[in-house]
Amino acid sequence: MLFKIKGFIPYIIVVFLNAFIDLGHKIIVQNTIFKIYDGQYQIILTAIVNALILMPFVMLLTPSGYCSDKYSKNIVMKITSMMAVVLTIMITIFYYAGWFWPAFAMTFLLAVQSAFYSPAKYGYIKELVGDACLAKANGVVQATTTISILLGIFVFSVLFEKLLVGKSYQNTGDVLEIIAMSGWVLIILSVFQLIIAWRLPKTNMTDQQLRFNWQQYISGAYLKLNVRAVLEKKLIKLSIVGLSLFLAISQVMLAAFPAYAKESLNIDNTVIIQGAMACAAFGIMLGALVAGQISKHNIETRLLPFSVIGIAFCLFLLPYLPNAYFQSFNFLFWGFCGGLLLTPYNALIQYYASENTLGRILAGNNFMQNVTMLFFLAMTVSFAFFGVDSEDLFIVLLLIALLIALPVAFKVKAIASKDIAI
Repeated sequence: MLFKIKGFIPYIIVVFLNAFIDLGHKIIVQNTIFKIYDGQYQIILTAIVNALILMPFVMLLTPSGYCSDKYSKNIVMKITSMMAVVLTIMITIFYYAGWFWPAFAMTFLLAVQSAFYSPAKYGYIKELVGDACLAKANGVVQATTTISILLGIFVFSVLFEKLLVGKSYQNTGDVLEIIAMSGWVLIILSVFQLIIAWRLPKTNMTDQQLRFNWQQYISGAYLKLNVRAVLEKKLIKLSIVGLSLFLAISQVMLAAFPAYAKESLNIDNTVIIQGAMACAAFGIMLGALVAGQISKHNIETRLLPFSVIGIAFCLFLLPYLPNAYFQSFNFLFWGFCGGLLLTPYNALIQYYASENTLGRILAGNNFMQNVTMLFFLAMTVSFAFFGVDSEDLFIVLLLIALLIALPVAFKVKAIASKDIAI
């Protein structure tokens, strides 16, 4: 039984809290942008927020992978949990001071914390549960992260709107001062996360021979080594491409949809907009659980083409749906297809990675995903700057899904056509 494995429940709690805290601050910043700005400027600022979150995963690829391979992954998660406590205290101070741009910039520092946390988190799965439960554990982790995202969007959006009721505001600083008490929620949860992190059992899969050379890091030598490790095995490489495309398309969707909903659907309540998008998180949870059940004894790659076709269908429907209710169902199915896609792709990467390079490969996975997402967000900013509207962005995403993501899914399915018994 997965939940009887020592340390698995504390691990799942830490996974939940880390995602919840990171998302909470992001939601507050994005909702503040939504309340004050409109149209293209709103899309640009929202895309920049997302880019700030992604940049550390690109910049810190090598140090994060090194730490995950050199040191016990539970120790890395404990240290990053301590970082979260410090950062949430700083964020709360900025809220009370009404300093929007410093609070805006804190999304970057929270992402630095996550950049070190992420490869340790995913690498810890295999060490904790072993190969036999790998696919199922990935499904539970994905579902836990999704539940955290779902609840985070709901809790912080409702809290945001409740605190603004009956209050007048003229700028972003006014909004932050009004909702400042929400920062205490972030602090309390980060302290709780730290307490639970100290209960994670120690694992011994470390490489004490590793050494970090700053000169090689600055020159890009480490980057080449880690990317080469990712590219050595074709199935890992294609799985990372498939994940990157899905996540990049999702980033653009989430950056463009609030402005589309405000202008085309006349929705100005952040709870409704965030709630509609949160349905995608609920869908991912369902899809990940279904994929985990189907993949009890093997990694089921036949799910991949079906999931991409479903995602393309949702993109096609999005501009034609008349209200938030229909959009919510569309995001729900979008997320369900995403869950079917994420679980086998992640399991393939972990299965084919050797133990002594797992941290570097997972960090390389983060690098490839985030470079792709940054590129797509830069495209979004460029489109918005030149006046391209949200509906045109959705058409571009549809073409990318059909012309690039779908062939990749079929290729992975073909290579892994023989059942992978784990």
